Amino acid sequence: MEIKIAIAKIDKHGSSNSGDTVEITERPNGGISVVMADGQLNQRDSKAISTLVSHLVIDHISGGIRDGASIRTAASQLFTEYNGGVQANLWVISADLQTNTIIISRNNPIPMLLISEEIVDCLTSASEPIGGRVDVEPTIIELPITPEMTVIAFSDGVFEAGRHLQQGLDICTTIEALIDEQEPTAKEIAEYLLQRAIRLDEGKPRDDMSIVVLQTSSRPTDTIRRMSISLPLDS
Repeated sequence: MEIKIAIAKIDKHGSSNSGDTVEITERPNGGISVVMADGQLNQRDSKAISTLVSHLVIDHISGGIRDGASIRTAASQLFTEYNGGVQANLWVISADLQTNTIIISRNNPIPMLLISEEIVDCLTSASEPIGGRVDVEPTIIELPITPEMTVIAFSDGVFEAGRHLQQGLDICTTIEALIDEQEPTAKEIAEYLLQRAIRLDEGKPRDDMSIVVLQTSSRPTDTIRRMSISLPLDS
């Protein structure tokens, strides 16, 4: 079996510094975790907050602390540091090879998608951002790792795309249609969703857009670990 991760991001139109942060770390007992954070300071996107939150969670997970405890500790630290004056949406997706499970954690009201056995499940259970109070709990789902599982997380820029024009993106239906026609890779899913969201905002994203896709495959190519990153630079 093989685990594949794809990340696609674009900054808000006219902005050169995304408020979203995505980090990846290897787990000390085997596996990998992806952390995505969207920081808000004085009701404005804040790269500093999202970077702080993602680094706090990554540091705890890298130290061997379970995902839920890592998130709760980071939430408490953020509240203490800013006295409840900032908030951050947070997503953590982990493939834990010690427990052989996929761990899906949320601290935000934005749904996530889980695809298993060609069924798309929209994860919409109640969840709140961290930072507003000291005892915020993450919403966590833990499932055995099985072949052909896909987990999709996306920031509010993707979720809200086109809504100002009354043509919002129904992500669950969009993904159902996509997998009904083909067997898309993690990269193809991330790119497809991002391009749909950009088009709905008429080519000018009204907010930072980030998408993370983690996918398990029963068809490993070899035993080599690979990572590929593309970062456009202003000329």
